[in-house]
Amino acid sequence: MAKKQVLVACGAGIATSTIVNNAIEEMAKEHQLDLDIKQIKIAEVNSYVETADFLVTTATIQKDYDFPVITARSFLTGIGVEDTKKQILDALLK
Repeated sequence: MAKKQVLVACGAGIATSTIVNNAIEEMAKEHQLDLDIKQIKIAEVNSYVETADFLVTTATIQKDYDFPVITARSFLTGIGVEDTKKQILDALLK
């Protein structure tokens, strides 16, 4: 399986994306997946449209992309985190 490039973005590219990033890294280890995880600001997504496999974000998206976008606000609220993790894992295993 080719290495997937996963974008992890929040408004500023620091706080909440770090939490999501860590969760994705754990899933990757657990399932022996080789990922290229890019932790970025939401404004930087356009720089990766040619290479990204999907985007996981806690920010509001104003645009459509040619790759799947997973909303990870549950990591902020604590509600529905397991469902979000399953969505991310499903995308990783595709």
